[in-house]
Amino acid sequence: MRTVTVVGASLAGLYAARELRAQGFDGRLVIVGEEPHPPYDRPPLSKDFLTGRIDEEQLALSDPEEKAELDAEWLLGTRARGLDARGRTLLLENGRTHVTDGLVIATGASARRLPGTDGLAGVHTLRTLDDARALRAALAGGGLRVVVIGGGFIGAETASSCASLGHEVTVVEAAPLPLLPQLGPEMAAVCAALHRRGGTELITGTGVARLNGRESVTEVELADGRTLPADLVVVGIGAVPNTGWLAGSALPLSDGVLCDDGCVTALPQVVAVGDVARVGGLRAEHWTSATEQPAVAVRNLLAGRTVDSARPLPYFWSDQYGARIQFAGRHREGDDVRVVEGSTAEGGFLCMYEREGRTTAVLAVDRPRPFMRARRELSSAQSPDLPLPFRPVRAESLAPVPEPG
Repeated sequence: MRTVTVVGASLAGLYAARELRAQGFDGRLVIVGEEPHPPYDRPPLSKDFLTGRIDEEQLALSDPEEKAELDAEWLLGTRARGLDARGRTLLLENGRTHVTDGLVIATGASARRLPGTDGLAGVHTLRTLDDARALRAALAGGGLRVVVIGGGFIGAETASSCASLGHEVTVVEAAPLPLLPQLGPEMAAVCAALHRRGGTELITGTGVARLNGRESVTEVELADGRTLPADLVVVGIGAVPNTGWLAGSALPLSDGVLCDDGCVTALPQVVAVGDVARVGGLRAEHWTSATEQPAVAVRNLLAGRTVDSARPLPYFWSDQYGARIQFAGRHREGDDVRVVEGSTAEGGFLCMYEREGRTTAVLAVDRPRPFMRARRELSSAQSPDLPLPFRPVRAESLAPVPEPG
């Protein structure tokens, strides 16, 4: 029996499994997931789930009917510990080995932790369902002094949710403005104003020296010497791709699993997708990467070589303080920014990023329909090539694993 294994049972892994069946693979499909939970949607964790507007059932990405159609073996609550040099045998945490003909790596990323905080109660990250459960429970009490370290999307969304629950919130961002690399100074300043509008204190231009407290956190000490009283701290300082289990394999690693433009690694029977994949030199921790890369990756996996490339236009969105922020494209330092609808003073607007007469990105705040039109136009302009033709490949097309001995 020919086997394809997906390591990672979150969004990218589920989409890869769907694509395998949709593209004609009818062999044995195994899905290995470190978390014990079936695939769930992560974006609501910092928003509607944290505030109690939705429950865990509404996070589910799949249902029993789809699971039956996938006809997969689910190994949940199982960590992958290693991969042999040929990329054909997985070592699982309980000492078992698993032999496979094809492999999809979709292990995602883990929240970066603040050094020196292990064992200190009241310090949270927000990446997994278990993280969100713990933080939601901690926020259920009375008004707390909450310090959010990091003004990126997770930090801003978490701060917004905490403020809506009636807590006193301070956001600490080491950069001069939050979201500066993603949006540039002009639009980063606009988003910074959302914190003030929502009643959150924003401190920029200084990092965190340490967290103080014996058993539980009591204050945050900043690099400039100031201290902030804190009953609860949320650390949102980025994520680290989950590649540790691949150390010693034949796969080159550098801030993710290195892949070509088609998500294919140094081993043609191994592809990588989602937050763990560095595709064509870029690693994008976006929902759209996790949902669009698997179609290309699976096509190339089943073909046994790169026949198509993944060229999705980067896109992300964020809900903060009642505002919907949407961004598509690639911003670079020095881009011209032009507001084409609404105004930053009014709050709702659509703006274009331009370079040498060409639109490179589009940003909107509370302008969903104009944004979607602009995004489609930008995507068409930057991705004129159609995918290469593809004929469904059956399981027998995958090269079998040689018999032992």
